[in-house]
Formats: sequence, structure tokens, C-alpha cells
Amino acid sequence: MRAAYFVNQYPKVSHSFIRREILALERQGVQVQRYALRGWGDAVADPEDAAEQPRTRYLLRGGLMGLARASVRVAMTRPRHWGRAFMLALRMGWRADRPLPLHLVYLAEACQLYLWLVDAGVRHVHAHFGTNSAEVVMLAHALGGPGYSFTVHGPEEFDKPQALHLGEKMQRARFVVAISSFGRSQLYRWLPVAEWSKVQVVHCGVDQAFYQGATQPVPLTARLVCVGRLCEQKGQLLLVQALALLKARGVGCELVLAGDGEMRGVVEAEVARLALQAQVRITGWIASAQVREELLAARALVLPSFAEGLPVVIMEAMALCRPVLSTYVAGIPELVQPGRTGWLFPPGDVGALADAMQACLAAPPGELQAMGDAARERVLKRHDVDAEAAKLHALFARYAGQR
Repeated sequence: MRAAYFVNQYPKVSHSFIRREILALERQGVQVQRYALRGWGDAVADPEDAAEQPRTRYLLRGGLMGLARASVRVAMTRPRHWGRAFMLALRMGWRADRPLPLHLVYLAEACQLYLWLVDAGVRHVHAHFGTNSAEVVMLAHALGGPGYSFTVHGPEEFDKPQALHLGEKMQRARFVVAISSFGRSQLYRWLPVAEWSKVQVVHCGVDQAFYQGATQPVPLTARLVCVGRLCEQKGQLLLVQALALLKARGVGCELVLAGDGEMRGVVEAEVARLALQAQVRITGWIASAQVREELLAARALVLPSFAEGLPVVIMEAMALCRPVLSTYVAGIPELVQPGRTGWLFPPGDVGALADAMQACLAAPPGELQAMGDAARERVLKRHDVDAEAAKLHALFARYAGQR
């Protein structure tokens, strides 16, 4: 079958799970057309992401004039459909998180996407995230394009579901994907009970290329790694403060912050204030292969997030036999089991975070290795990318014939 993916930005360093999902679908015989708003000229660290750029068509590459021409063309050839889509865009802009003119831009983007989808003979389009990407595919469907579905990750969709008109997007969709049971429960809140069956759980996955080969034992070095965007919700600032507590207790630890982001300057200033420059290393954005090396070189992954969906890096760490230290947030407890595959602690609690780090650093090698082995077994059973893509493939095949 022929399907399409639509993403706000693709490829993107933090969206490797989307690339893995698309490639897994293609291995199962699905022809996937890639569409995105932006990303054609972005520098990417991963060679696999670089290979995706020429395979993707970008709505904004032709500029606003290109979108205007597409909108006029659709309005002239399908005036009734365009009128209904226009009214829907106005409704989506009412009490929304973004001003009304942006929703009219989304309509213009939907016109261009509609033309491309029809030209490519696409029977179903899938978007990632319930934000503007879901709105664009919904408007393209209102114009007469193929039916759509979308994956909700969180936490943004859970923070402002009414401003995003999440309920209407779901009711118009053929089906909706949640990445965890927690996510599914949040989507149920904005759908009539009779439509709950529309919400399906399809996990993000890890592929064999990432974790294949002989597993390396958990190293004895006192090193922990945190992988992710340097931003408020990931909690790296508290992680640095917890490291200072360990230092005051006489516990040595090296901390690697693998990633970059808007709070890098703030984190670096906190590291300097607490005199931890010798213990903290910030890598900047790195490719998947480098993420793998950093995880293998660490005793465990630590991720003190305040808000999440279900982080892919947790799956990656567990697939490499590394225990995980993280918070009781969203879908994380569905994967990380205290005492068996890692440690869980309350979000925002620096003392509890420091205690978990100290417990990990003090754990005997045999105990850490047993945790790592259990972590690998659990994640490969629940998050194999090909098995999860097969679920999506079945959903596409089931719904692609619907009008």
C-alpha cells in the first residue's frame, strides 16, 4: 500500500524514532511518501537523517507564494471543499494556543499537501504529534484528501488539549496512536466513550542496528549519562545540583550531558557556580552511533524529567543493558521497574535524585549487570521497532479503504 507521513520538521536530531518507524514500515512493503514543513537545509549529525532529506518534500520550500498558489488552485477547482476547510480552520483558531492568522497559513499548507497527496495516489496519511502537523492533515482531509491518523507523544498535547482542539482532531481521524498506556488514558479524556476504541497503543521502537552485536558489561567507572535536549522539562539543572550533593557527601561521579538546547548556557553557569567543571561534560548534539557509545561507556542512564511521553533514549539504554534512573512521570513506570531494571524517584526532588544516583554508584557489578540484562529483555519484548511497525501497517491496511 502507499501511505504518507507528515511531520512539522523532518529529519530532526530528536526525532530519530520517526525515521526508524518509517524505515520499518518500508521493510514490510509499505510505500511511504515523506512530507514535512521544514528541515531541508538543516545540519544533521546522523548520516541516516542526512539520507532522509532528499527523500522528503517540504511544503515551505516554495515560500509563501508557493502556498498561496496552491491555495488559489484548490479554491478554484474545489470551492465547496475549500469553503468547508476554511470554516474548519476558523474554528480551530478560536481560543487556540496560536493566533488565527497562523491557522489560515495551516490551511494554505494543507492545500499544497492535498495536491501532492492526490498526485502521489496516497490512500492514508499519518502525522506525528497532535499539534499543527495533525491540524494540517485534518484540513487536507477536509479538502477531499485521504483519511488521516496521528501519533500523540506528549507532554505538550496533554498540557493544552483544549487549546489544540485535540478532541476534534481525534474525532475526525481514522484512528489515533498513543505511545503508552498512560498516553491512551489521557486521550480517552477528550473522546466520547463510544470512540475509545479508535485509540491504539503503538510503542516507539529500537532497531537491531542500534543494539546488535555482543553486549558490553556494565563498566565499573563512576559515570552516568543523561541524553536529551537541554531544557526545563528534562531536569538537567536539578541533575547538576544533585551531583553537587554527591560531591558534598564524598561520592565521586562523572556526569555526561549528551545533547544541546536552549538551556545550555544556564546549565553551564550552574556547573561553574557549583565548581563541577571537572565532573561534567556537555557533548552537544551527537549522532545515534555516538549516543550508543556514550550509553555503553556509562554505568547507567539518568533522566530526571518533569514531563514526558515515554523517552526513546530510555529504550535505547535498556536495549544496551544499561539500568535507568528516572522519574515517576507519564509512561516511564511502564518500562522502568524499580529494583529490577533501575530506579524511580519523584520529579523535582533533588535529594531523591541524589539518593538514586548514589545507590546506583554503590551497587555491586553483579547487581548492575542483572538489572541491565533484565532491562534488555523487557525493552526488546515491548519496543521492537519492526513489531510495532507491524501494528501500524495493520491499522493502515484496515482503515485505508474508508472514505
